[in-house]
Amino acid sequence: MMSESDSFSPLTVADYASRALTTDQRSDQGSLSFPLLGLFGEIGSLLSEVKKKQRDRTSYVGYAGAVVEELGDVLWYLNTVAARGGLQLESIMATAGAASRPIDPQEPLTLSALQPAIMHRSAEPTSEFERTLLRLAGEVGLLVADHEAGRLIGSTILADRLATIAHSLIKAANEAGVTLEASAIKNLAKIFDRWPRERIYPDPLDSGAEPEEQLPRTLHVEIFERDVSGITYVFQRCNGINIGDRLTDNAMRDDDYRFHDVFHFAYLAVLTWSPVVRTLFRLKRKSAPRIDEAEDGARAILIEEGITTWIFGQAVNLNFFAELQRGDLPFDLLKHVRQFVAGYEAEKCPLWLWEEAVLQGYAAFRFLRQHRRGRLLVDMNNHRLSIEALS
Repeated sequence: MMSESDSFSPLTVADYASRALTTDQRSDQGSLSFPLLGLFGEIGSLLSEVKKKQRDRTSYVGYAGAVVEELGDVLWYLNTVAARGGLQLESIMATAGAASRPIDPQEPLTLSALQPAIMHRSAEPTSEFERTLLRLAGEVGLLVADHEAGRLIGSTILADRLATIAHSLIKAANEAGVTLEASAIKNLAKIFDRWPRERIYPDPLDSGAEPEEQLPRTLHVEIFERDVSGITYVFQRCNGINIGDRLTDNAMRDDDYRFHDVFHFAYLAVLTWSPVVRTLFRLKRKSAPRIDEAEDGARAILIEEGITTWIFGQAVNLNFFAELQRGDLPFDLLKHVRQFVAGYEAEKCPLWLWEEAVLQGYAAFRFLRQHRRGRLLVDMNNHRLSIEALS
């Protein structure tokens, strides 16, 4: 019987390149400016991780994982620069790797073939690694200078520069004890988590729960303002019954956060997740005590409220995401959200799904800011939150 290890196929440079290029969705496809800036920026991020490790040797525990991720990001931009310049990443890496070990031109080039079969491991950035990274930054700087001077058009300079950069990248990975294959695999997982080739919606997170403990698949919620003793509150009503607490902004300056429950209903509709809504409708999964305690408990509720408040703080400075379309939400914002829910069932939700939940929630929020009342339509089956006028 064949084991999983027997069936494993090393990732080829060509396979990585073709898959990674499907996520280059910028409209300026003929320009090198964007990927060159990205390449320079990722080298800077890699240097920053080394600086953090040097500064906080004992307390900074994310160094190894960060280096793997940053090397993968450098590889992505290197591939994008090559493709936009009409070059193949495989030929660039073959030229770069040939200086350190023989490359068989008759075989597809794998990422693992570019590095020693046995890698050394180091928990600390070495002085040699630092020098290689600084040299790598300098080489990218020269490439940017050549681009700005117009020297890359109709010459072999781009291919030569990229091969030199790739050689230093391989050397840096060797010195860090990181395989480029691991970095490439992690990079592909990350970019397809954010920009998938096909959007396949997962089953509801509570699909295995008892039917009477599942979140409602469809729901209509009326949201409206009302003055009570000179104070304006937001009320919510479902099936003619008021639900939840009446809300104000709870802030010194009015910012309409009183409508923030719309975000919880967006999580319900799109992510099929909301400990807040579970509590609101008394749908905690009591039949599974461990899930009830962890996934539906107070800590999960605080995490959801924390995510909502934190995103709101980012949205205030971005016009509540009014101009953003699918694929536009800042990647770092989504990564931070994933960190918030680490260890909880919502961690399973891909980043692109989180983006849909945020954008749909803020579309409804902007409607409420303008009209001060509306009827939410929650459709978990189609992962959709919409809003209509409420007379």
